[in-house]
Amino acid sequence: MGFGARAIQSKGRNMDIELRISDSKKRNSRGAQAPPSAEAGNSTIPSKNFISEAPTAIVYCEGNFGNTDGKTANGLIRHSQAYRIVSVIDSEHKGLDSGQVLDGIINFIPVFCDLEAAVEHQASITDAFIYGMAPSTGRLSPKDRGIVLEAIELGMNIVCGLHEYLSDDPEIAAAARARGVTIRDIRKPRPSKDMRLFDGSIAGVKALRITVLGTDCAIGKRTTATVLARALNEKGIKTVLVGTGQTGLMQGARFGVAMDAVPPQFCCGELERTIVEASVAEQPEVILIEGQGALSHPAFCTSAFILRGSQPHAVILQHAPRRAHRCDFPNMPMPDPVDEIALIEAFSDTKVIGCTLNHEGMQADEIRVAINEHTTKLGLPVTDALSQPVDELVAIVLKSYPHLQKNPAVAAE
Repeated sequence: MGFGARAIQSKGRNMDIELRISDSKKRNSRGAQAPPSAEAGNSTIPSKNFISEAPTAIVYCEGNFGNTDGKTANGLIRHSQAYRIVSVIDSEHKGLDSGQVLDGIINFIPVFCDLEAAVEHQASITDAFIYGMAPSTGRLSPKDRGIVLEAIELGMNIVCGLHEYLSDDPEIAAAARARGVTIRDIRKPRPSKDMRLFDGSIAGVKALRITVLGTDCAIGKRTTATVLARALNEKGIKTVLVGTGQTGLMQGARFGVAMDAVPPQFCCGELERTIVEASVAEQPEVILIEGQGALSHPAFCTSAFILRGSQPHAVILQHAPRRAHRCDFPNMPMPDPVDEIALIEAFSDTKVIGCTLNHEGMQADEIRVAINEHTTKLGLPVTDALSQPVDELVAIVLKSYPHLQKNPAVAAE
């Protein structure tokens, strides 16, 4: 594309971004954890925890930003410690602010129509190009392949969470070598000779283990777990989040494993290993485990491995009341959360202690109604991690485990 003259390696720039609530009207989005369609009171959006020395990155999400297939980009915009995201590429939202598109809150990370526009916006070439989509095929389209090669030509390191490992692709790998850049395949597992089987060592982990599961994929489990981990730590309850998917690992999770890339016989053992490592290294009071897919979903087996491998004391269930069918399966209706809870508790020696809602497709005034309806229906505390006060999310944990309470004055009711 003729960008070679601008291919200067970025030394990184300190950029502390302060989130500010916009007075402009919120836009509707169609994906996981889309913002409510009207102003919601007391909304709580995860703050940006940028590390000033982290590498800069452009996130590519053409045609999918704010949608379910763009969940990797969505997650990185809401929270990223490993990279400082400077822009998003999606021609459908060009000219807009990415935070405004996702959550109705300006974050000053712009959306551009293509790579050339994103590059021209920066004083120097960004350190990394992140492929921010999770298509059901798990592979690059021919168009996206060309964009990746352009980014390599510009001197950007490539970060990708697809099942297709770009470092094994002859053309892409050769281009990267020639340009002197790296390819980071997030899902690429370590050699099987280094993997381990489940051995029961998790029984020695003293921390309370809570898994965030859901009734579907791309429903906001990782977002809820991220918000809850931050909130518990802010309350003085030392908490570690264990990632189980590509987005959490891209965001900078210190402990985790991409579960759907591990051979089945090692899944439980690899998750057990990383949880034990987190326990030994951090000595936390709580370990949160990010869920994947749904236990009842026939297209996924990861939820079963997560329950077996993490042996959780408790589960928080994420559900989208307005989602009519499973993602990418229009003939497969969403399950009733009552049935999902019964399945989880029958499958594993654990208990569901609360439910969090994904408010996609809802007006702001419908969210509290849905929360109240599900509280009555499930007989459990219910909230929404993004639109409601974060204390409601913390209260789900403290209600079942009051011994974690540091200050009696903020005890859950």
